[in-house]
Amino acid sequence: MQDIRVFAERLEAYLGPEQVRQVCRAYYYAEQAHDGQCRQTGDPYISHPLQVANILADMHMDAQSLMAALLHDVIEDTGISRDDLAGQFGEQVAELVEGVSKLKHIQFESRAQAQAENFQKMALAMARDIRVILVKLADRLHNMRTLYALGAEKRRRISRETLEMYAPIAHRLGMHNLRVELEELGFRSLYPMRAERIQAAVLSSRGHRKELIEKIREALVECLAREKLEGRILGREKHLYSIYRKMKEKHRSFHEIMDVYAFRIIVRDVDTCYRVLGAVHNYYKPVPGRFKDYIAIPKANGYQSLHTSLLGMHAVPIEIQIRTEEMEAMANNGIAAHWLYKMDADAGTHHRAREWVKGLLELQKHAGNSLEFIENVKNDLFPDEIYLFTPKGNILTLPHDATPVDFAYAVHTDVGHSCVACRIDRRLAPLSEKLVSGQTVEIITAPGARPNPGWLSFAVSGKARSNIRHFLKRQERSDSEALGQRLLNKALAAMETSMDMVSQDQLEALLRDCHCNSLPDLYAEIGIGNRLAGAVARQLLPAVSQHEGPEHVPELVVSGREGAVITCARCCHPIPGDPIVGHISSGRGMVIHREGCRNIAEFADDPNKCVHLRWDDKVSGEFLVDLRLECGNERGVLAMVATSITEAEAGIERLSVEERDARFSNLFVSLRLRDRVQLARVMKGLRKLPAITRITRVRN
Repeated sequence: MQDIRVFAERLEAYLGPEQVRQVCRAYYYAEQAHDGQCRQTGDPYISHPLQVANILADMHMDAQSLMAALLHDVIEDTGISRDDLAGQFGEQVAELVEGVSKLKHIQFESRAQAQAENFQKMALAMARDIRVILVKLADRLHNMRTLYALGAEKRRRISRETLEMYAPIAHRLGMHNLRVELEELGFRSLYPMRAERIQAAVLSSRGHRKELIEKIREALVECLAREKLEGRILGREKHLYSIYRKMKEKHRSFHEIMDVYAFRIIVRDVDTCYRVLGAVHNYYKPVPGRFKDYIAIPKANGYQSLHTSLLGMHAVPIEIQIRTEEMEAMANNGIAAHWLYKMDADAGTHHRAREWVKGLLELQKHAGNSLEFIENVKNDLFPDEIYLFTPKGNILTLPHDATPVDFAYAVHTDVGHSCVACRIDRRLAPLSEKLVSGQTVEIITAPGARPNPGWLSFAVSGKARSNIRHFLKRQERSDSEALGQRLLNKALAAMETSMDMVSQDQLEALLRDCHCNSLPDLYAEIGIGNRLAGAVARQLLPAVSQHEGPEHVPELVVSGREGAVITCARCCHPIPGDPIVGHISSGRGMVIHREGCRNIAEFADDPNKCVHLRWDDKVSGEFLVDLRLECGNERGVLAMVATSITEAEAGIERLSVEERDARFSNLFVSLRLRDRVQLARVMKGLRKLPAITRITRVRN
């Protein structure tokens, strides 16, 4: 009973008597609910919720958060329901508990999917109340403190999840102290030998550094005194995980990282920050390009400070952070400072946290599944950020290594969908170029433009990747519906009927048999090849199936605008003008082959597998063609071939040479062109070259 009395005394320092009474009532309720349960450490289970509440009390969290912390495992581990909690402690506390609770009773395909679903549920709860994540982080912190009681495999899994997800979330919310402890505990548990060796190296170097650190500190004190400036000067300890990550990511040795001496100067107000900056720049030589003003442009998590790098005596590198007392509180506690200090200055941090959670919901809406959602969230939890300007001077924050595509989606989803080019600092640049802080980016859009699947190879922000995938899926769905409708209409035409002659009862019976919710769903299934149009037509109208025959089948027209659901085969590379057939491939839609292609010879006579096609008179797009050129080994033959192809306005995709003997070689060329007419023009030009002895279009 001593623990709850001490806890209650702590709460009386900042909560009213009625609120303290409510929190104590939640404690006794949780103690009774968990009666007889023990943790892996052997302690009574109630010790865990009480310690979680203590962590939140350090942040001066409100009574409802403390009650949720005490009750957070009640729904999961006891027979008490959410409604029972709502009746006892109110709807808000019940919502917080539900947001923190894990999904224990739902079966998933894998542990990864279960964890992703858990986080997805938590994100929804965070959107309603940001305190959910603070309770969850406190819960995770205490679990990490008692991780030693678990088995090795479970320790590794929980530590990895903490380093990959929970520590970055704490960083995203500006909670430095909590993040550092999570990282240190996770690192020591996941890599105990590495942590031990770095710890020993730190202790060894501390003795050599102590004298120099004190000299630099005294010099900085003297510098401030000379300028009549007041401030606290603190040395900054480097944390083990921070050292390890820098060694790994920046490929630096331990001594290169430890040879940098870091200090923090805490002053009274913002004006003094800049005056101190001028004083230290006047005292020590600043390193060009290493000054960052996070006061004028705060980080996305609300962090504010001036950062500068200096060269001290004997060229010793010194890093200095200059900030006010309020900024120091915000740097260490982030969003929790909203409750800890009740500062007006932190309203921006609270707003940024809510904006981030709002962004999570947008990612969730566009994600195809929970694993895709969690991947996008991880992309948005980068510890490093860059700050970019719009042409109007607005500032956007993006992850490190972001590209103009990420910038376009950060401006607006529609801008991202329709972007075609960009200007970086007024110069035209590729959309794949990596951006750096301070650049001004202008996005050029075009009506009718659409996202390119290739953007996924270089876009890094969760918002950009999620929106690109969502658009492509929606576009693929639209294309597959259109193709499926055309294929079914074609199959019905072969049976001398049409959809107009199908009754509503017949259609509903078909949808039930095919397990489809609607006709568009059925069209999409046919379009991507999961169902055969002929079989669906016979199922729809069994009475007239005897009329079906290849002689009645009209040709399907290919325009080149069908999207990814109709593709050209890589084996025979058909182009407009070639006689073609379509092979319906499950999950891929329709693949166009040239007539006579040996890869579809076994399906050629099956009307359910192959469809007769013809090219539209106004077909659009570029198509691949492979040519084999037999030529003499003359100097400059490659240049002559390339020039001839360019004059015919065709593009070279690939080019390779196979030497036959000392006099002759085979030249293989992949071309991009519009149709057979352009191909004939290319071949005519190549035949005029004296070095070329034979030209063959490669089949299969």
